Amino acid sequence: MGTAQSTEGLTESYAKWRSSRLGRITDALEQQLLFELLGSVADKTLLDVGCGDGALASELVRRGAIITGLDADPVMIAAARRRTEIEDTQLHLVEGQAERLPFNDAAFDFVVAVTVLCFVRDAERALMEMARVLKPGGRLVIGELGRWNLWAAHRRIRGWLGDPTWRTAMFRTATELRGLVRSAGLDVGEIRGAVHYPPCGAAARVLAAIDLWLGRRMTFGAAFIAVSATKPIEKASAESHQDHASERNKITVDSVAQAL
Repeated sequence: MGTAQSTEGLTESYAKWRSSRLGRITDALEQQLLFELLGSVADKTLLDVGCGDGALASELVRRGAIITGLDADPVMIAAARRRTEIEDTQLHLVEGQAERLPFNDAAFDFVVAVTVLCFVRDAERALMEMARVLKPGGRLVIGELGRWNLWAAHRRIRGWLGDPTWRTAMFRTATELRGLVRSAGLDVGEIRGAVHYPPCGAAARVLAAIDLWLGRRMTFGAAFIAVSATKPIEKASAESHQDHASERNKITVDSVAQAL
C-alpha cells in the first residue's frame, strides 16, 4: 500500500487541479456528460473501473448508486479510502487490474471507466472484462482522451520530453472507441464530446456554456470523448443457452462412454 505521505501528495495534486479555474470547469463538464449518459443510478450496482481517489464514485454514491471502486494503484485506493472517511460515504474498494476484473459474470447494472483505456496495455481485453461483468441490459459508459485536440498535442509533447504519464498514453478518435466497444459485443448508444477549448482557464470560462452543445454535434477537437453502450439481453441469453447445451452434451458423452 502507499504511504500516508505519498497518498497525501497525490490528494494535494488532485486538489490543486480541482481548485484551479481550468480544473473546476473541465471536471464539471466531464462529469455532467457522464451523468447524462449514465441516467438514473439510484439503487443500482455500479463498478467504477480506475476509480482513482474516488471523486466520481463518491458523487455517484450521493446519487444513490451502490458503488464498487477498482484501481490498479494501491496509492489511489488509499486516497479513495481516505475520501470515504472524510466525506462519510460508502464505497467498496478493490485493488485490481482492468484486464482481469476480480468479479463474477453479470455482477453490475452499470460499469463506468474514465481515462482508463488510454493507459492500460490491453484495451480490448479490458473492455471484454467490463462487458463480462455487466448484467444483460446493463450499461457501460467510458470517457476517454480524444486524439485530435490541443490538449492531446500538449500531452504528446510532454511524453516525447520524457513525462512518464504521457509517454505511453493512447489517444483515440470516436470511431476507434466505437470499434473497441463493438468488439466487446456491446451495442453502442451515444458518442459525445466535451472540452473543445484549449488548456487555458480563460478559454474554458468563455466556451464552457456551449461546450456540451458542441459535443452533441461533433467529437473532433474534443479533449474528452464519452461512449455509452448496453449489453444485449438476447446475446447473454444465447450464451447461457449455449453453455447449458454444452454441459448437456458433455453429460451425454460421459454417459455413453460409461455404458461402453
